This record gives sequence, structure tokens and C-alpha cells, in this order.
Amino acid sequence: MENELEASSQPALDRIPGWDQSSKPITDDISKWKLELFDNQRQRLFSIAYRMLGSAADADDILQEAALRWLQTSTEAVSPEAFLVTIVTRLCLNYLQSARAKREEYFGQWLPEPLLTAPAAGPSALSEMDDSISMAFLVMLERLTPKERAVFLLREIFEYEYSEISGVVEETPTNCRQILRRARQHLKHSRTRFDSSPQKHEELLERFRQASENGDMEGLLAIMSKDIILYADGGGKASAVPNPIFGARNVASLLIGARRKLLPSELVAQIVQINGRPGILSYWRGNPYGVITIEVEQGRISAIYIVSNPDKLGRLPVLPAKPC
Repeated sequence: MENELEASSQPALDRIPGWDQSSKPITDDISKWKLELFDNQRQRLFSIAYRMLGSAADADDILQEAALRWLQTSTEAVSPEAFLVTIVTRLCLNYLQSARAKREEYFGQWLPEPLLTAPAAGPSALSEMDDSISMAFLVMLERLTPKERAVFLLREIFEYEYSEISGVVEETPTNCRQILRRARQHLKHSRTRFDSSPQKHEELLERFRQASENGDMEGLLAIMSKDIILYADGGGKASAVPNPIFGARNVASLLIGARRKLLPSELVAQIVQINGRPGILSYWRGNPYGVITIEVEQGRISAIYIVSNPDKLGRLPVLPAKPC
């Protein structure tokens, strides 16, 4: 990632919104001021980068590169937020151009990196926490081109004006409206309806956990929609089906079979907040082993997302020790 960022062309400063060309030498006081200002914007910048990339690790790398560029410039931004949002978004666009090719070569299904979103999740906790960080929403965004994704997020989620987005993506406001229209069209038939309360979501998740652990076929079928889809991401490094599984009975059979034949018997499962919704975080020998999140529509589970690729679990906490 670092080499890819270095190889990308740095945005022309005179085309960045909120940029003042008046020269101002960098001093320790200015560097301190810039660092404080960057820290004040960190959560919003991380929120944009994570939604753009679907990876917390890559979002952190983008923010690090953006901070370096922010510190190294010798001029002053009239609107620091506009400048930083532009830098982060353009770095994400550059990264996605190469990431798209890598994801086409990815072994099996690619799913976003799960993110712990409980209050204690740490300094990278997302601002504007809503359904736009759910696994289902991030998977849906994969249908868009990088520029469509940027315009869609900046307008629909972060509520920037077209005149502001125009400078970020280097398109006219009219073109930005057209890009957003295309993005909406692409997502028209896949836009997820989040019609369940957190309580109902957690209730279904707990029933799913118990039925899966007990090998209860009828219990699983009772909470799944008939056209449910299961997605699994092992990245070629953990057990996972390489293609989506369709249909309630097929999904239930897979889950029960995997529990009996593939999963360690001493797994410990906990319900935690993952990507803004209750999810299951399983541990093996104290370390994160996998994450399961679900999508609920009309009172039933309509999609299941399983991430077991160890590269995407490194940010999750280890199993807390039991009190003595």
C-alpha cells in the first residue's frame, strides 16, 4: 500500500478546495497546530476512508499519508477540513484503482474488514455511525466505480454540496449530479432496507447462534428468509466457501455441516457491536477466529456475512480474561 501511495501522483495544490497559495514557512508551532487540527478531523476522515475502501487497515494508511502531506506543505489552507477531505478522498480513489484489480484476483469472496464499533472501540471509532457502515451497505458499494463511490458517499452520507464535491473529485457540479444519478441507478435494486430494530436484530442473531451451535436445522429455517444468501471470506487462509450459497436449506445445511466437520469444538462466541449492528465474534484459544454479521428484512435473516480471513481480524480484541 505504501509503495502504491508513493507512486500515485500528488494532487495539484492549486486545484484543491480551500487552498491558499500564500507562502507560509513551516515552524514547530505550525506543525503542532496542524497536528491538532488533523486530530480534530481524524474521525470524519477515517469515516470517509473506511467507507471508501472497506478496510480499516487501509484507511489508517490513507490517513497517515494524508497527515504527512498536510504537515509537509508550506502553504496554508483556508478551509483545513475541505483540504483534508479532498486529500483523503483522492488518495482513496488512487488506491481503489489498483485495489479493484487485486480484488478480482482475490481467492473466493471479498468482504469488507469487520470493525468493532462499541464505545470502547478506540480512537478510530467511526463518526456518523449509521447503517452506512454495515457489512451489507459496504458490499453494495462494490457495485460502483471509485468515482461513483466517492460522489455517492460525500453527497448521500456526509451531505456535502455539489459545489464542494466538485472540487474534491475534479468534476463540474453538473457532472457530479450525473455521477450520483448513475450511482443511484446501479444501487436501485440492491439498496438494503434496514427495517429491524437493534433489539429484533440481536434477538434473531442470538437465535441464529443457538440454532447453529446445536445443529438445529428447523430452528435455522424458522428465522431465515427463503432466498437468503450466505457470503464467506477466508482469503485463501481460512476455511470458507468460495462462492455465495443461496437458499435457506442450503445455507442451514452448510452451517450445520461446517460446525460438525470444520470448526474447532472449543470456539467461544460473543455478541458484540460490529459495523454498527450486533454481530458474533468467535474466539479460538483466546484470539479472534471469525466474525458473523447478518442482514434482516421483514423479520427474517436475508443475508449472512462470515469473515474468517486472519488478515482482516487483526484489529479485533483478544478474548477478555475471566474474572477470578
